[in-house]
Amino acid sequence: MRRRGPFELVESKLRPPSLRPGIVPRTALVDRLAAGTAPIISVVAPAGYGKTTLLAQWARRKAPRVAWVSVDQHDNDPAVLLTYLATAVDRVEPIDPRVLAALAGPRVSVTATAVPRIAAAIAAMTRPLALVLDNLELLGNLQCLDAIAELAVQLPAGSQLALGSRARPPLPAGLLRAQGRMVEVGVRELTMGHAEARTLLEEAEVRLAEAEVAELVGRTEGWPVGLYLAALARKAGGARGGARAGFAGNHRLVADYLRAQLLARLSPRTVSFLTRTAVLDRMCGPLCDAVLDARGSAGVLASLEASNLLVVPLDRRREWYRYHHLLRDLLTAELDRREPELVPRLHARAAAWCEANDLPEAAVDHAQAAGDADRVAGLVEKLAPAAYAAGRSETVRRWLGWFEDQGLIERYPLIACVGAEAGALLGQPAAAERLAAAAERALGEETLPRREPVEAGVALLRALMCRDGVERARADARSAWDRLDPADPARGLARLLEGISYLVDGDAERADPILAHAVDVQAHLGGTPRAAAATAARSLLAIERQDWDEAGALAARALGTMRAGASDDDITSALVHTVVARTALHRGDVARAREHVALAARLRPLLTYAVPHLAVQTLLELARAYLALDDAAGARMVLRQARDVLQRRPDLGTLPVQAERLQGRLGTIGGGTVGPSSLTTAELRLIPLLSTHLSFREIGGRLLVSRHTVKSQAMSIYRKLGVSSRSEAIVRVEELGLLGS
Repeated sequence: MRRRGPFELVESKLRPPSLRPGIVPRTALVDRLAAGTAPIISVVAPAGYGKTTLLAQWARRKAPRVAWVSVDQHDNDPAVLLTYLATAVDRVEPIDPRVLAALAGPRVSVTATAVPRIAAAIAAMTRPLALVLDNLELLGNLQCLDAIAELAVQLPAGSQLALGSRARPPLPAGLLRAQGRMVEVGVRELTMGHAEARTLLEEAEVRLAEAEVAELVGRTEGWPVGLYLAALARKAGGARGGARAGFAGNHRLVADYLRAQLLARLSPRTVSFLTRTAVLDRMCGPLCDAVLDARGSAGVLASLEASNLLVVPLDRRREWYRYHHLLRDLLTAELDRREPELVPRLHARAAAWCEANDLPEAAVDHAQAAGDADRVAGLVEKLAPAAYAAGRSETVRRWLGWFEDQGLIERYPLIACVGAEAGALLGQPAAAERLAAAAERALGEETLPRREPVEAGVALLRALMCRDGVERARADARSAWDRLDPADPARGLARLLEGISYLVDGDAERADPILAHAVDVQAHLGGTPRAAAATAARSLLAIERQDWDEAGALAARALGTMRAGASDDDITSALVHTVVARTALHRGDVARAREHVALAARLRPLLTYAVPHLAVQTLLELARAYLALDDAAGARMVLRQARDVLQRRPDLGTLPVQAERLQGRLGTIGGGTVGPSSLTTAELRLIPLLSTHLSFREIGGRLLVSRHTVKSQAMSIYRKLGVSSRSEAIVRVEELGLLGS
């Protein structure tokens, strides 16, 4: 593995599997695919039909302009999946580094922002490319599935996207078929006939008469892996009893066949190795040694590969391997049948080895399978903050979900703190409140272990969520600062929150040095969005004292920091864009001001009562910008949002008074023309999805609202944008910058 982007990339996922000697060439199918010009190739069949082999042979024909991604369960996070996808494309021909950098931050809409950037990068290449995504059935995350479908729709002319899956891929198939843009390969095309079956058997060094080949093809119904298993069984010592029943695609019958015809012919030691190491999705000699509490596993793996026992090498040095997916399924079922009590122990050993060998996320998976909640908690506490900062919010959500599903969230209050903070910053106040309450309940336990870090985590959370007023939030921020480890990046957030508490309290003299210190702390410990926010807050203080030169310099610095860290979609970015707009207005640069007001406005759904001091401060500054632009309707909308937050969190220093004064100013002017600035937060959430292929019904499913609600909101959006159709609305929101920069 090597590092590229915000997490470790598994190199084997970015290469087509090697075509070892003995693989039957699917020449006719490859010729058909290579001769076609349809941009989408869909290869769908159950396990064992040779989908990966076909795609690898096609990729070899298309080389070197081939980008390959083998999907696994960890790709159920848009930031992870799209980072792999962009990296694979980049290795064919370098793309704009900003495409990859933009994935390293929480996204407002992956489908509407990240996918178009990748499609544009492919379109800008000197020559078309072929992109392969294999094992697509392992994706269940809706955002990931939507991203694949959107890429298929937006794929530039000349390039091709090939998808391999056990299930129908998430494509707008009707549209693509009607346009002649998709070639489909299924079971019928992948089934082996007599000639290919004979070649397969000969390559496996099994000689049969033509009649026997025909009988075997009939029994297996031309299922490639069935033919291969039968060949292995013959090679191991001859089939027992003929195994007359057909078993194409039937896992139960294949398992029976594997047990009777293949495993029974292998030594007990080899069978034990196969079944016990099947708990591993990737394996190397030392890892297998640790799991089996044995030695010599590297030699066994090499021997298994040499015997063509469906063991796939993952690197050129033959250090890492995996089992063929179907074989692993069968071996896992066999392990559950033979030694079910051993499974947790095997996973526990794998978890310990992975943690000790710098594979912490694999350790999480195995620790969860072992039921070792303590180890999972220790790993997630370390991993989650960095994963969230890198934009992998779905990965963090999955880890946290495991604790909630197991009923363990209160047993691990630091995990609850991580989840509550993520919920607050992602505009999910209900989740933040629920998890914060769980963390605080744990503090009431007299026997709570590791009390000091839990107290620090809860104090930081209270300072962030500001539920008990500004003074208490300030005290909590100081408490968190004192209790957190000096090397913990969260200390920078504690300092920022302390500075903001003075800012909203109107105490500029105390706020400025603390915010300046927060910038220094973040520079030392990391945390680009927080450094940008602290700098933006200092710009507001300069505006208050009418030092517009200093305010402008600080606003520019905040914007540069934010963009250098690719944190355009962080909650704090709204404050940065707002101060840039206000300083631009003072210089008379109305166009720049409007640009950054729009960029701030699209982040309004993140500004909730979960982070009330930051939310209201930002909304009030946005209202001032709208008033300076003579946009009364925009000012009225953001002030309404600010009042909604203040109803829940009224003790926010001077902010309620500032809101009343701004409301008073609005009362002296007309209502203003209803336009884009008057979009509600619900409408702003909908806008990114309007630019996708999704129907109103499908969008409703993503937003958990009815199709009727989506249609009503869409009609309101059209009216405010001054357009009459969805396509016109998409053009208009792009012009306004409401999809990001």
